[in-house]
Amino acid sequence: MGTLDPNAGMKDVEERYTDSTNKLDAGALFVLKSKGSWIHCGYHLTTAIVAPALLSLPFAFASLGWAAGVVCLVLGAAISFYSYNLISHVLEHHAQIGRRQLCFRDMANDILGPGWGRYYVGPIQFAVCFGAVVGSILLAGQSMKAIYLIANPDGTIKLYVFIIIFGVFSLVLAQMPSFHSLRHVNLISLVLCLAYSLCATTGSIYAGHSDKAPPRDYSILGSSTQRTFGVFNAIAIIATTFGNGIVPEIQATASAPVTGKMFKGLGLCYTIVVVTFFSVSISGYWAFGNQSEGSIISNFMADGVNLVPKWLVYLSNIFPLLQLSAVATVYLQPTNDVLESLSVDATKGQFSTRNVIPRILLRSAAIATATTIAAMLPFFGDINAVLGAFGFLPLDFLLPSIFYNITFKPSRRSLVFWINTLLIGVSATLIVLGSISAVRQIVLDAKNYKLFANV
Repeated sequence: MGTLDPNAGMKDVEERYTDSTNKLDAGALFVLKSKGSWIHCGYHLTTAIVAPALLSLPFAFASLGWAAGVVCLVLGAAISFYSYNLISHVLEHHAQIGRRQLCFRDMANDILGPGWGRYYVGPIQFAVCFGAVVGSILLAGQSMKAIYLIANPDGTIKLYVFIIIFGVFSLVLAQMPSFHSLRHVNLISLVLCLAYSLCATTGSIYAGHSDKAPPRDYSILGSSTQRTFGVFNAIAIIATTFGNGIVPEIQATASAPVTGKMFKGLGLCYTIVVVTFFSVSISGYWAFGNQSEGSIISNFMADGVNLVPKWLVYLSNIFPLLQLSAVATVYLQPTNDVLESLSVDATKGQFSTRNVIPRILLRSAAIATATTIAAMLPFFGDINAVLGAFGFLPLDFLLPSIFYNITFKPSRRSLVFWINTLLIGVSATLIVLGSISAVRQIVLDAKNYKLFANV
């Protein structure tokens, strides 16, 4: 790498222009700087995938049982790795022919046509990523409240106060100038995800052997209709947990030449995925069976009784809380890209007064909006499930196979063509079923909805 032009990646970015005005895209130039190595890609990928949502995997197992749960988890890992690798190959191909694509919009514009990028792929990616920011802030607020109530069981501070506190912290972190500048933050994030997964696994094993633990039951509860929708919901949870939605943006941070860097980054990321996802899901479901809650940490207390040492409960909440700040900032990057494309002058310096002021104002406004939504709608998880079904599933499981087949045109007699075609069909089916299940859950929970509810 020492013989490469250190500015090569930046030159690649500077060659990206808007179609209509031939104007430099400031979002690409400043937010998606191409200066990283493969290991930096690995850090970004790990933060985007290995997030506190993995603590819900035992809950998904409760609707599937042992065999189906393990099979779905293995398939989720294999298919998502395969799909992300397809995206990487497509991006590398276009980079080699002189058109480096830096985001999903670019891919859709070049491969499917400009209408797809502007009216479908771009909007759903924006909605999914901004929804992830809102969800991260909400989940962090709930973690802060849980820590507060452990220390002060009679505390009266409302949930929205904790959400606002975390929102202020996120507002500061959101000012990191580029995606690449998050590489050290995301290294810390990688360590944190290993830490809380270790806490969750250790806590589950400890609780499972405790005399206070509830009886374990691995039967699937509910009527046949409830079990059916439970299966759809569980599959959607697993698929969304493996979701990313920003693979092109992450690959855009790699310096030229990009060939092979993303595969190494995926290798690092999925090493962490296997260690964390499987340990948490298997240990959590083993310990609590069909009583596994939406976050396995919630099972560590039963009827006011701690099943694990209190210090472990604290750590199990603190580590995810800290990582959520990185997760929210990573998923804010597509929003930053759009905002800077619209407001920043790419012909002036990144840290010029002309560019710094609108950057601070607009990023602060984005975080303030996300924080307000999280505080107003503490049941946003239900809404996020719909966004996941409509967004993560198409972006991560449907479009990669379509992009690959159109770009490389594999023979209809080849195995890769039929694997991709099968994935397209299965993904489209899961999108429909997952959307129905998510909407049904919103309807069931609607009676509990209340603005600024203290849940």
